[in-house]
Amino acid sequence: MYELADSTAEADLAADATRGVDVRVLLDQHLEKSRNTSAYGYLAARGVHVRWGPAGTTYHQKTLTVDGATSVIMTGNLVTGDYPGTRDFAVIDTGRADIAAIVAAFNADFAGHAITPPDGTDLVWSPTNAQASVLSVINGATRTLAVEDEEMDDPAVTAALAAAARRGVNVQITMTADPEWDQAFTELARAGAHIRLYPDNGSALYIHAKAIAADAGRPGQRVLVGSQNFSVASLGYNRELGIRTRDPKVVAAISTTLTRDYAGATAYSPAAAARPARAKGARCTATASVYNAADDENNVYVHSNQPYASATATAGGYSHSYQTNGSGYALIYLNGPPPGARITVTVGGATCTTSD
Repeated sequence: MYELADSTAEADLAADATRGVDVRVLLDQHLEKSRNTSAYGYLAARGVHVRWGPAGTTYHQKTLTVDGATSVIMTGNLVTGDYPGTRDFAVIDTGRADIAAIVAAFNADFAGHAITPPDGTDLVWSPTNAQASVLSVINGATRTLAVEDEEMDDPAVTAALAAAARRGVNVQITMTADPEWDQAFTELARAGAHIRLYPDNGSALYIHAKAIAADAGRPGQRVLVGSQNFSVASLGYNRELGIRTRDPKVVAAISTTLTRDYAGATAYSPAAAARPARAKGARCTATASVYNAADDENNVYVHSNQPYASATATAGGYSHSYQTNGSGYALIYLNGPPPGARITVTVGGATCTTSD
């Protein structure tokens, strides 16, 4: 679980452990250790085998597996505050090959061992087959695509959605407004995609779901749903899990909700896109490390006093952005600049520098 802050769920897990169930919990520490520390301590004190995900990797997966027979693959975290106003989905999977693959990956992650997760029958794993799976669903659509995602920051996914719109597919995208995605929205709108947004004001529905419904109600229909955002980090670096399915009940349920959410949102207008105000006294610090020297890939760690703001790292003509979390932290994957390059980071009105 990426984030666990649900006292009821935590109490249920503890009660299961008390009655003899072997309860094992793996929590992200890379980005969300501070939020998960309370749950970690509570569970550890009550007989639950709880561990941190290995350092250096974001464990964004949200999965619950019971008795090696059933897995719940979720887009949402177990966070009480998210339930009332956040759109998320969960799919219950009982496929034997899928469950075996999920358990194998969990066992390796729990032990801190490297693994290439088995694909099962229809699983979507990051960082192995996620981007290819997302692109296959988009590229295979012939009539309709309904999409919800929290982020729109993977150029290949944006290009595939634009290409689908240009070839005549009715592409409907529903998201929460964020100026960080305006460049992608403009590209998609020009290609003919239909984009509708909810305001990010705390009172409107927040789109946290990650789901694609292709050709719903027609032969070849399928849905992809899981923890993967449309971002370079989510598809290419994190531990994530999703599922592709043609199950008619799942497709119908998710596509119906996507259609209803789309109808309730407001059409995207570049001119009306909100711009974030710069925080007074904005501050940031940054450090960097080499992720993959052979390909000049860098991790840039940003700490700021600006939550939910766009943070951009630039060096040697290369640039990439990522949104800070609620504590003002962001991990930016900056690919391209050579070792030792000076990296400049901007977060709203703050600027800081570092090098790998």
